[in-house]
Amino acid sequence: MDETKNKKEIPKDENEWKKNLTPAQYAVLREKGTEPPFTGEYVHETKNGMYTCTACGNPLFSSDTKFDSGTGWPSFDKALPGATETIEDHSHGMHRTEIICARCKSHLGHVFDDGPTDTGKRYCINSVCLDLEIKPKN
Repeated sequence: MDETKNKKEIPKDENEWKKNLTPAQYAVLREKGTEPPFTGEYVHETKNGMYTCTACGNPLFSSDTKFDSGTGWPSFDKALPGATETIEDHSHGMHRTEIICARCKSHLGHVFDDGPTDTGKRYCINSVCLDLEIKPKN
C-alpha cells in the first residue's frame, strides 16, 4: 500500500479545517472533544486494513493491533512508528496522555497503561478521527 498517495493537504488555518471536516470531526480533532462511547463507526470493526487520520490521511494503526477493550471506543495496543505524538493532559481534573497525529497535530484520543496485550498499552481513539483503508484480499 502506497502510504503517501492518500495523505491530504494540511489546512493552513482553523477556517480551512472547518471547511474540510464535518462538525463532529472538527469538535474532536481540532477542539479535543470526545465522541460518546459505543457510537463510533469503528468500535466493533473487524476488517483488515490500515487506520488513517481522517484529517490528513496519515497512517496511524494497523488493524492487527486493534482489540475490543469494552470501553466504547476503538482500541489499539500500538501505533505505527512515528505516526502519533503524546501530550500530557491535565484537563477535566484527570491526568492522562493525549494522542495526536504526528503529521497534522489533530487530537485522536488518549493512551493508557492498562492494555491486555504484551505492550500494556491501550490507545483509546475516537472513530470520527479514523478512516479504514481495507486491505485487498490476495
